[in-house]
Order: sequence, then C-alpha cells, then structure tokens
Amino acid sequence: MQKAWFYEEYGSKEVLQFGNLPIPTPQHNQLLVQVCAAALNPIDVKRRQRPIFPSDFPVVPGCDMAGVVVAKGSGITKFNVGDEVYGNIQDFNAEGKLKQLGTLAEFIVVEENLAARKPKNLSFEEAASLPLALQTAIEGFTTAGFKEGQSIFIVGGAGGVGTLVVQLAKLVYGASYVVATTSTPKVDFVKSLGADRVVDYRKVKYEEIEERFDFLYDTIGDCKNSFVVAKDDAPIVDITWPISHPRAMYSSLTVTGDNLEKLRSYLETGKLKAVIDPSGPYDFKDVIEAFRHLETGRALGKVVISTFPSSYLPIPLPVPFEDKNDLCP
Repeated sequence: MQKAWFYEEYGSKEVLQFGNLPIPTPQHNQLLVQVCAAALNPIDVKRRQRPIFPSDFPVVPGCDMAGVVVAKGSGITKFNVGDEVYGNIQDFNAEGKLKQLGTLAEFIVVEENLAARKPKNLSFEEAASLPLALQTAIEGFTTAGFKEGQSIFIVGGAGGVGTLVVQLAKLVYGASYVVATTSTPKVDFVKSLGADRVVDYRKVKYEEIEERFDFLYDTIGDCKNSFVVAKDDAPIVDITWPISHPRAMYSSLTVTGDNLEKLRSYLETGKLKAVIDPSGPYDFKDVIEAFRHLETGRALGKVVISTFPSSYLPIPLPVPFEDKNDLCP
C-alpha cells in the first residue's frame, strides 16, 4: 500500500482524505514512477467539484508530476529504471475514463508517450510545475496559428499558464511586441519574464488601451471584456470553458512528452524558467492548504507539492530500495 490524497464524493476541498491505496502495476506501455513532486491545476479543482470527466471513485487528484522510474512495462523502450522523468499523466483526449490515480500519491503509472526526461538543471519541484501549463501555453499558439513578428496581448501574465506564455512569446515564437496584464504587486515580476509592457488591470481598463494586437491570449476567461484589444481579424484564444465571447476559440490540450522534449534546450540553458508560487512548495501533508491557496486565484506561477513520504514498498522492485529516500532527494 501507499499514501495518497483522494476523494470519494464531489465537493469542496474538505472532501479530500489522506490514507492508503494500492500501488498500481505498470502495464505494457506504462512506467511506474515514484513521485518526488507534483503540481496543482485548476482542472484538479473542477474535476473534484463536479463530474466533468468520467471516473470511478476513489479519485486521486493531480496531473503534473516529476519523479523517478522504479519499474516499467515490457513494451517500454525510451526509459530505464532510475531515470528522472516528468509529465502530465492525464490525457484528456484519450478514449475512456481518466486515471483514478493522479499524482498526489507516492507512486503513479504513466504511459511512455506522456513522459519526458527531466531537464538536468531543474529540481523535481521546478519540473513538476511545468507539464500541463506548458502544454496548454503551447496549444494556444498553435490554435491561433501565431506567426513570427506578430504582436500578442496576454490576459493574466502571472498565473501558471500566463508566466509561460509571456516567456514563450518571444523566446520560441518570435513575437515582436508582448503586452500582459497582472495586478499591481506583480507588475515588475511579469516585466522580468520578457513582457515589453505590463498593464496593471487595477489601474487601466481594456477600453483605455489604444493599441490593437495580432493575437489575444486570454488565460483567465475574460474574453467578454478583453476582446476589445484584438484587431478585427485577430485570433482570440481562451483556455477556460465555457468561452465568454463568440469570437474566442477554445484551446484544448495535446498531451504528449514530445512537446516537453522540444523545449529541453530552453529549460536546460535557463532561458525558459519554471515559476513556483512563493507560498510553496507545500508539504505533502498540507495538500488541503495548497488547494485553498490555488482556489483564491492569486497564485504567482504554479502551486507545487513536495516532500512526499517514502513508504517501504511491500512489492519487489528492480532497484535497490534499502534507503527509503534513495530516489527522491
């Protein structure tokens, strides 16, 4: 058995329980990973509150993880036991139900195609903060058909996705002009990520912005108001659902380890930075408090869970496991 957070009914964060669940067995195309760090996302909150995705109880929340491979299925070719990996383990476009066992557990299984090698210079906490938000950020540019040299207006530049969109805009996609919104205390921080201009939404209304942009990327679902900064023929991408303006396009999510691997060089050179909310990383025992902070909508970057317990495994593994802390530093 292993320690995990789970819920057996839909509701507020108070439905979360901490207890024992079986350790999963990796199938033909799966890795068994000891989780060293995980991150929370708004989808974890929505999924807990209501049945937006089919799944059986009990449900362990969490999509993002970074950890160490401790066993693998017979069909695995890319990874070996002992490899440090990270990824989003939930493929929202796959047929059938989502995994019951998410990443707020000591051990999880993940398909080989959803995992990537952890960049060597990143901590487990930094790596865990990236997968779903990075995949979401990439998808928005793809949905819009963004072209090098275009301008972009980003609504919500300090959130988990927004911090990555700001960085990717110039670094990877060659934007000519990057403007992002945030609140007063975070203006300098968003500027430091590479934005040419940061709009303090507490002081400036969309209607007061005279410039018009080639691409509007709304990360908070405010298209019903923010659409006014987009050029008449500009794509508007909303990563929330339902979208709040008829011109907006909903950006879904392509979940694959390949899109993480493509950005490895940017991460390993430090050009692309993971942003972890300064209130964390939260200890594994403080998951409810971490959800409380996430649900305020005021997190700076990602809310990360670390310091996972390392229970003795009652199953044989193809690696030495004398020291319970061998794998996760």
